[in-house]
Amino acid sequence: MKQDTLEGKAKTKNGVKRLCFSIVCILLEVIFIIVMVTRLNEYAEVVNLFTRIFSGILVLGLYASDKTSSMKMPWVILILIFPVMGVGLYLLIGLNGGTHKMRERYAEIDKILLPMLPDNQESLNRIKEKIPKAGNIADYIYRNSQYPIYQNTDIVYYDEAAKGLEAQLEDLSKAQKFIFMEYHAIEDAEAWHKIQSVLEERVKAGVEVRVFYDDMGSIGFITTDFVKKMERIGIHCRVFNPFMPGLNLFLNNRDHRKITVIDGKIGFTGGYNLANEYFNYTHPYGQWKDTGIRLEGDAVCSLTVTFLEMWNAISDKDTNDLDFKKYICHPEYKACQTGFVQPYADSPMDNEQVGEEVYISMINKAEKYCWFMTPYLIITDEMTHALCLAAKRGVDVRIITPGIPDKKFIYSITRSFYHGLVKHGVRIYEWVPGFCHAKMSVADDCMATCGTINLDYRSLYHHFENGCFMADCQTVIEIRDDLTRIIKECRDVTDQYRTGRSAYLRLGQLFMRLFAGLL
Repeated sequence: MKQDTLEGKAKTKNGVKRLCFSIVCILLEVIFIIVMVTRLNEYAEVVNLFTRIFSGILVLGLYASDKTSSMKMPWVILILIFPVMGVGLYLLIGLNGGTHKMRERYAEIDKILLPMLPDNQESLNRIKEKIPKAGNIADYIYRNSQYPIYQNTDIVYYDEAAKGLEAQLEDLSKAQKFIFMEYHAIEDAEAWHKIQSVLEERVKAGVEVRVFYDDMGSIGFITTDFVKKMERIGIHCRVFNPFMPGLNLFLNNRDHRKITVIDGKIGFTGGYNLANEYFNYTHPYGQWKDTGIRLEGDAVCSLTVTFLEMWNAISDKDTNDLDFKKYICHPEYKACQTGFVQPYADSPMDNEQVGEEVYISMINKAEKYCWFMTPYLIITDEMTHALCLAAKRGVDVRIITPGIPDKKFIYSITRSFYHGLVKHGVRIYEWVPGFCHAKMSVADDCMATCGTINLDYRSLYHHFENGCFMADCQTVIEIRDDLTRIIKECRDVTDQYRTGRSAYLRLGQLFMRLFAGLL
């Protein structure tokens, strides 16, 4: 055991070294570009004029774009004040949605995969009749992401990530055909070793196993040898967008999804990654709060499609699936529950922010209450307006954030949003025991979400995400009750940020708020 621990530390250290080396290389590239252009400006008025004209055209293009003002303004200010640096940074990290080639690849895969989903118009019509406001949101999701709403699906809610892990281990051990796992972060440590042990046994039994992870999310947890290690034991493994030195126009987009699919019959999703801290095996930020759900039945089909999209679209160098039908199955299953569930995916490859629009729709439709839990609170003006307007209408709007941050810089920006919300009636709670990483919302005892989508720019605009909209089911009440329990463990900071010194943002916070969308 001691040897494993030392090995784990070495892997983490190597991952951090690779991250630091890559960041230094990218910074050097940016500095080199800025220095070269600046030097040219000193000797060539034509180059200086060209730079200013290009900056002006870029600013006009940004102004005319469909982006929200919260996303446009920081770039406009940065480019106008520091043209060379602003243009350089925008080309490096501001372009969202990857390259034209990457967009084409996702479009081609989606053209095949998404039509394989059922339309389930009967279920959609039922929820519209039974709960019109929830039906309206379900209709939006279907129209704009093509993911349908289902019934005939049983849902289990886990108020702790450890409970979800134990359920996953049990279901994984029973897999007969295939296992798909897609996670933002995997740590080659105790929690993953439990999963790997089961996966190895299933591989020997003839089960096809695929593991997919984001390189940036896992860079401090594993080394590049992880893929080779998985392949040696028969587990097919792919990496999303490897973090390498060089000008990478896709650098800004990461895979933040968390999905497990077993035989197309059982699926898991939620906020937790497959690393020790998520299951409270380690405690780097106090107690860790995370949640997840288990689906069994028809709705698992959408999770399968979401996984296959990413697996097949990420690279044109890999051998992709030719026959999706063997994975997109419709097993005979009779659910005990009668509620509605709608797993959906959000992608930066299109111009539709499904994750944000679902949250805003729930806020706008809420009549009694609308509560959120999020690890980060860095939101657009549009969402801020929706939250404040709901509070002004008399809706009980509450947001739970961590009491102990994982990133102090981001935590300061999160707190800088408090005053603008609480002065209009929104209540803010910080969870005292530690870091709450769960991403959930619930409204009026009739609808809720659970998934990977934070209330921050990265999740809402830049990352590949997935969520699950639920209505008229017991899980909605369980999420409400869980948040009620959590609020009792929180400090209510509403009054603190409504009046007094804490209500006024320092100059540093104002500056950070301005560029929050760039983080």
